[in-house]
Amino acid sequence: MTNTRPFVVGIIGGGQLARMMHAASIGLGIKIRLLAEGPDVSAAHVVADVTVGDYTDPQTVREFAAGCDVVTFDHEHVPPGILRDLVAAGVQVRPGPEALIHAQDKAIMRERLGAMGAPCPVNQVVVDAAALTAFGDRHGWPLIAKTSRGGYDGKGVWKIDDASGAELPFADLAEGVQIVAEEFIPFVRELSALVVRSPSGQAVAYPISESVQRDGVCVETTTPAPGFTDEQAMAAEQLALRIAHELGVVGVLAVELMERPDGSVVVNELAMRPHNTGHWSIDGAYTSQFENHLRAVLDLPLGDPSARNRTTVMVNVLGGSVTDLPSALLHCFARDRQLRVQLYGKEVKPGRKVGHVTTVGDEVDEVRRRARHAASYLMGDEHA
Repeated sequence: MTNTRPFVVGIIGGGQLARMMHAASIGLGIKIRLLAEGPDVSAAHVVADVTVGDYTDPQTVREFAAGCDVVTFDHEHVPPGILRDLVAAGVQVRPGPEALIHAQDKAIMRERLGAMGAPCPVNQVVVDAAALTAFGDRHGWPLIAKTSRGGYDGKGVWKIDDASGAELPFADLAEGVQIVAEEFIPFVRELSALVVRSPSGQAVAYPISESVQRDGVCVETTTPAPGFTDEQAMAAEQLALRIAHELGVVGVLAVELMERPDGSVVVNELAMRPHNTGHWSIDGAYTSQFENHLRAVLDLPLGDPSARNRTTVMVNVLGGSVTDLPSALLHCFARDRQLRVQLYGKEVKPGRKVGHVTTVGDEVDEVRRRARHAASYLMGDEHA
């Protein structure tokens, strides 16, 4: 008898990325199991099969993975040793720990990217303030210092102007965490190259997005990146595809880039999961990053990543003075019938990502204006 049960995908982490993966799973008949940090996290509101537990506890993760066809992630914080034990026990973990470590540890990432010739800032692991000062004296001030592990949304990153600030990154440094010093790149904008790769080696690339970061948090993307030539876009996509291949990534890989004044790019960060800069794809691409991530981890043929419109703008909704977001939709939808909104089911807290809006059209400035207005209204901007 043919086994007709659905694919079971286990997602570790219960944030909005897991929530949007769940939405993509419904039409594909995929069952999602969730290992959530708590009962009220974003994805736990919508997924039926939820385990609340500690993703740093080996037994909890092992018991959760039992019965899953594949395990994937909402975040990159699961300890590598736990994931290696799962793989040794025969669990399909995608992306696998040997790939994921490059998104978990910036020191390892920089060393590997440098070895493969990817464009990166000059960088060095520094053991103390004196070594950081020596790096700055040698390669110029200001410089960027980053924790090798644990940083996200601007946390664990410092711009240091001179030797007087060299002690700052080493204060309260967690055990096993290193400081990576990098040359400061005078970039003109930030870009994101998003690709998806399956275990069989099939890979697709989404159009390059321009992203706007504020205080280390992504606030807006425009896709495709305005003014980025076809040749530049192709080179950036090929770079991201090469990194995905070299590292053996399965699923979404986001390569965050900095564009120099001369148009060349430098790799800033890697993420191996659906990414904020790919949220536009839910309403702006033929196949969203979330659906393609699920297809990839199950080794199903990947979908078309092409944009369906000339311009797509996504703006994050960060927690502001509006606490009743669903009621605020009345104004937003009445004003813009083409507006698309994703709310994450989170309690509104200042600066917290609680949703995003997406608009499409032909003229970049007009599409941005519509998206920014809606997001501003949802954040309580009285001038929206």
